[in-house]
Amino acid sequence: MQEKIIEIASRLSELRELSDIGFEAMAEKLDISVDTYKHYDSGESDIPASMLFEISQILNVDLGLLLTGEEPRMHIFAVNRKGKGTEVERRADYNYQNLASNFVHKKAEPFIVSVDPRSDANTPSMNSHPGQEFDYVISGKLKVWIHDNEILLEEGDSIYFDSSFVHAMEAVGDEPAKFLAMVL
Repeated sequence: MQEKIIEIASRLSELRELSDIGFEAMAEKLDISVDTYKHYDSGESDIPASMLFEISQILNVDLGLLLTGEEPRMHIFAVNRKGKGTEVERRADYNYQNLASNFVHKKAEPFIVSVDPRSDANTPSMNSHPGQEFDYVISGKLKVWIHDNEILLEEGDSIYFDSSFVHAMEAVGDEPAKFLAMVL
């Protein structure tokens, strides 16, 4: 995993420099400290998926380019076979598979996300990102925290929300939860 973090950071650093954006400007656009951004840019810290999505928008590149180093090539359609999405292990609490990393000019980022049950009683770490998000529960039970609300979703349930509000998800019970996440 550390190798992937360093690869993504290297692409991020190069794209930032090519875009002539300094550390301070990037940190300001992301609303984080310069030190935090420098840790992302150098590969010293793992970058949350929501932050990668924001960075791709700032740099005006496809998220797939940051994740894989390959420019998306599909213009009409992109097929993704079961279990073959581009793995994105960006946060300890979540495992992401990008389902359209090879499609050019996406208007949304579709992911299959797996969340394991937590062993502690603490609320999972919250995050936010610009835009909106749609989550559809494929299996398991998922608790969603958003803007001082706790919502329990079961298989077949969905939620659509303004993702600029801090939010988090966790599996409820003994089984992992799996959901389709569309980040718009």
